[in-house]
Amino acid sequence: MLDRLKKWAHSVKRDILALYLAARDPRVPWYAKALAALVAAYALSPIDPIPDFIPVLGYLDELIVLPLGIAAVVRMIPADVMADLRLQAERRMLTRPRSMVGAMLVVLLWLAAAAFFFWIISAR
Repeated sequence: MLDRLKKWAHSVKRDILALYLAARDPRVPWYAKALAALVAAYALSPIDPIPDFIPVLGYLDELIVLPLGIAAVVRMIPADVMADLRLQAERRMLTRPRSMVGAMLVVLLWLAAAAFFFWIISAR
């Protein structure tokens, strides 16, 4: 059972990366690109709409909403294109490139959120 969960988690990670690639692929229809970009951004965002510390509901988005979004986008993309995108994603997962720009953007978002929170607290 644990092995099946690991394989499922790996396929979800691969598909998220494939959707990111699909949002930039010219073979993908524009409406699938738009939804692929939204689902990938939702999955890769460090900020959860439903925080994980809330019992049951916290993991609801990871267990239900995200797989449903992935499945919807995968159905919109032609099967041969999706197979190619999954292969590209698998190759990229092996090399694990790091993005300093992406890391800096996440850090800046967290700093901005902390500054905003501090500003709200100190304004009272």
